Amino acid sequence: MEKVRSTQLKFKGDKIKKKRKREHNDESSTSKRVDEDEDPETWVLPENATEIRGPTFIVHPSDPSPISVNFDSTRNKIILSSLDKDSTSDTPPLLDRTPTEVAQVWVTTRVAGSATINLRTGTGEGKFLSCDKHGIVSAFREARGPEEEWTPVLLPDGMVAFMNVYENYLSVDEVAGGSLQLRGDSEEVGFRERFWLKIQSKYKKEAHEEKKKREAGSELTVIDETSTNHIHQAWGAGRSVVSKQDKRELKRARKEGRLAEALLDRRAKLKSDRFC
Repeated sequence: MEKVRSTQLKFKGDKIKKKRKREHNDESSTSKRVDEDEDPETWVLPENATEIRGPTFIVHPSDPSPISVNFDSTRNKIILSSLDKDSTSDTPPLLDRTPTEVAQVWVTTRVAGSATINLRTGTGEGKFLSCDKHGIVSAFREARGPEEEWTPVLLPDGMVAFMNVYENYLSVDEVAGGSLQLRGDSEEVGFRERFWLKIQSKYKKEAHEEKKKREAGSELTVIDETSTNHIHQAWGAGRSVVSKQDKRELKRARKEGRLAEALLDRRAKLKSDRFC
């Protein structure tokens, strides 16, 4: 079959424009538009522990009714409240639940330079969730200390466990009379120690942006082996001797945060026995 010739007017020397395949680009741009169009206050599940920040909704999948961790500012007390107390026939699935009152919301702040967080009440004067050495959990302190620090542990199924400064876990405990309360003396993570967390999408996006900035900053680190060797070498009559090994190892070390150690190893391998 004879190929159909284009009727477009062409001149000698014109560059031929190649058509770009946009299948993957279209998908990524579509998902990007969806993210941008999403309400910043939409409640979403965190995908890693660093995303846990800002307003936080904490739920435990208790049976027969899931419960939320609330703070009663009137009684200055933590309350475990059933999510189905006003249940209707069209009750949404657990992971679709969102807070319906301020008492269900805690404000998470991250401790600088650490993996730990503080959980502050969203109502009243802002008290911090704490746990003493006996495992008693309360929220009556306005100042932060070691007992107010929690390490969120993201589990493979997306649920979260909270480890306190005594390396025990927050749990839901049944006391006399069948009522429930929080304890902080569990040594292992089981059903009682697993919680569902929801955060607002704008804080999840903020965590991603911070990660990108950190990665961009590490990429800007220049690997200048010649200058480094010239500064630290006390041998070679002033000559800057550089290793002939592949520099890909240095790039890998930079990403892993051990660039200085890798450069030192390479300098050590350059020395001859008579100078050691």
